[in-house]
Amino acid sequence: MTGPALAALVFAGVIAAILVRIPVAVAIGGAGIAGTWAILGSAAGPMSQLKTLPFDIFSTPSLVIVPLFLLMGQVATQTGLSAALFGVAGDWAGHRRGGMALAGIGASAGFGAICGSSLATASTMAQVALPEMRARGYSDALAAGTVAAGGTLGILIPPSVILVIYAIMAEANIVTLFAAALLPGLLAAAGYALVITLYVRIAPEAGPAGARAPLKARLAGLSQAWPVLAIFGLTMGGMLLDLDWQSAGLQALFTPNEAAAFGAMATVLHGALTGRLNLTGLVEAILETARTTAMIFAILLGAELFKGFLALTQAPQALAGWVEAAGIAPVVVLAAMLLAYLIFGCVMDSLSMILLTVPVFLPVIEALDFGLQPGEAAIWFGILALMAVEVGLITPPVGLNLFILSAAAPGIDVRRIWAGVLPFILSDVVRIAILGALPAISLWLPRWLAG
Repeated sequence: MTGPALAALVFAGVIAAILVRIPVAVAIGGAGIAGTWAILGSAAGPMSQLKTLPFDIFSTPSLVIVPLFLLMGQVATQTGLSAALFGVAGDWAGHRRGGMALAGIGASAGFGAICGSSLATASTMAQVALPEMRARGYSDALAAGTVAAGGTLGILIPPSVILVIYAIMAEANIVTLFAAALLPGLLAAAGYALVITLYVRIAPEAGPAGARAPLKARLAGLSQAWPVLAIFGLTMGGMLLDLDWQSAGLQALFTPNEAAAFGAMATVLHGALTGRLNLTGLVEAILETARTTAMIFAILLGAELFKGFLALTQAPQALAGWVEAAGIAPVVVLAAMLLAYLIFGCVMDSLSMILLTVPVFLPVIEALDFGLQPGEAAIWFGILALMAVEVGLITPPVGLNLFILSAAAPGIDVRRIWAGVLPFILSDVVRIAILGALPAISLWLPRWLAG
């Protein structure tokens, strides 16, 4: 059996293993070990990898960012910043039709800016925004669709843990990826707001207007949102300025690792100073961070084993050569990859999708001519893949964010959740098509900061 054929067989085996609920780290890592064993004809090769590979991976300085950003999100959840954001947004928009749904999107974007996780954002907003919208007479479809779609902003608005992992896999600059994700993330939030506006125009009873909060109360409520704006502004601003200041020979405010450490410490200090974070909550946040970090690192180790197997088979290079020789239009190849992410999103989480597919897809993308500068294709594709992955998580019938909503609101018929999320999926598809056709939108901020 040829190397590419063996790679295709093993890849299919990984998908089958995930479908029967074998843990993703075990499925990917086991496939990498078995495939390497089959090629080399001996267990010595994969066993030798296992002796050195874990240290090589986990001693990577860039990975320090992962637990720090996760801790920032956990502490933000413990201290109720999500509820504060939703309350402030609701005060300013709740008197409009669909205003509380708009507040849910705004709060999801704000929380995503300090959380970095789609599933965490969706589950948190399901507890904060969903009951409030239902209590105000919003339709179950609109309320559930808003929370499910808003959850995807958790990894679209940087900083994003998934983007950090992608940067390591693609050997790309983390700060550049964060800069590239910022404008598409804001476009996503704007697109969702447009969907809600059109939704309540067509069906006004789905999102009734509430009472207008007094101006004094609205202004006073802004004090609840400033910590999020300050932490996000200093964390992201300090990193993004690095692209420009370094070229001028000046020292940046933060390296990515320092920015993550600052963000985590700032959220802890804010919680302690406001009395919202006690020792029990801090310990719980640290333990949950440790559990999530261990899960991510286990999947990352499995992905590296699988990546090593693919390198031995030369399958990615063979696939790229075949696509070039076949004369298939690059846009068709890109569309097929993005469609695959929508399908994979029904059976696995976003991190697993990225780690499983990037070693296969990225060499093909870099081999095709999209009219971009060297290195830009990896940045652009990373943003598109991130968005497609998130659409997969809200695609009926089995998107993972939909399961979270179903568990958080058992009183809502699952068919109403499906119906509510479809307009937001349409917005996602349109946005992906625009960003795919116009790479300059994603690349504008990195180019401007670097130039």
